Amino acid sequence: MSKTPPPSAAGAVPPAEADGPSGQQQQRLQMADIARLAGVSTSTVSRALSGSKLVNDETRSRIMELARSLKYSINIGAQNLRLKQNRTVGVVVPYDSGTRQHLSDPFFLGMLGSLADALTEQGFDMLVTRVDAEQLDAAAAPFDSGRVIGVVLIGQWRHHEQLNQLAARHVPIVVWGAQLPQQLYCTIGGDNLAGGRLATAHLLAQGRRRIAFLGDIALPEVAQRHAGYCAALAEAGIGADPALCVAVSFLPEGGGLGVRELAARHAEYDAIFACSDLLAMTAINTLRQDGVAVPQRVAVVGYDDIELASYFHPPLSTVRQAIPAAGRALVAALLALVDGRPAPSQQLATELVVRASSTA
Repeated sequence: MSKTPPPSAAGAVPPAEADGPSGQQQQRLQMADIARLAGVSTSTVSRALSGSKLVNDETRSRIMELARSLKYSINIGAQNLRLKQNRTVGVVVPYDSGTRQHLSDPFFLGMLGSLADALTEQGFDMLVTRVDAEQLDAAAAPFDSGRVIGVVLIGQWRHHEQLNQLAARHVPIVVWGAQLPQQLYCTIGGDNLAGGRLATAHLLAQGRRRIAFLGDIALPEVAQRHAGYCAALAEAGIGADPALCVAVSFLPEGGGLGVRELAARHAEYDAIFACSDLLAMTAINTLRQDGVAVPQRVAVVGYDDIELASYFHPPLSTVRQAIPAAGRALVAALLALVDGRPAPSQQLATELVVRASSTA
């Protein structure tokens, strides 16, 4: 008598989607590999991957770890969503040991608030975690364990390939960041190229010709803002001077460090375009300490339009990112992926907000 093959784990999909018997056969073979390595039956693997309480915690953990190592994508989140058992979305903020950027950064807080509002509107909860930016694979852990149906990652940092690997194994993930070549994952982000161009063109219109740039162009979003900066200068017939481009991290003190570096280079400048509002504010504070009037001697434009920007002295000119719209777009894209629908990347419009820090 022929035996019925063991059922596949509900909601589990192999790394490469395949239709028909070949896809089912590949899935069974992978489950058999996991069972052989774990020293258990394929039915035990199936139960463990589907979250059955018939499998003890130790065995389940061992099986889950083997599944991850074999790139077996465990779509427990999608199964739970279909069964209405899980209405939690993971929000991951990478922690970069090099910059030590804090979760209390106003940009992160604004984005978390926007996501919380958007998820509440849809009837979902939010689980916030931090992972080392050098170990972005860990961003998928809440999904792999079934705690969340998918993941929103705030920032791609320098780890484009790691994110492509997560997308390749069908982890529902949407990233706030820049669109890049050969990208497999969905990004929602501001139009950084246009934002950089707007800020620089505004300073040029104020008669400024020596415009310093503060930001780490190794980061994709900052690189695009720098490209916009260079494009605006080129349109005005001005070449970008490398001495005026200072790589600083997004830490608040980065703005002050940028001003100090410009002084060490003996660079002459009459304006600063900083790639975050906090960088712009600390640059202004440092200029003040040195007796440099803003905007009379040095005009300053920031980026993001955080809440504090309009209350700063002088009120900060900045490039506004559509943070409220960002939360809704990120959530809509993630829910589309969880539901098996395509989620194309989107670029949200940026807007120049002119205040007193750049107009004498």
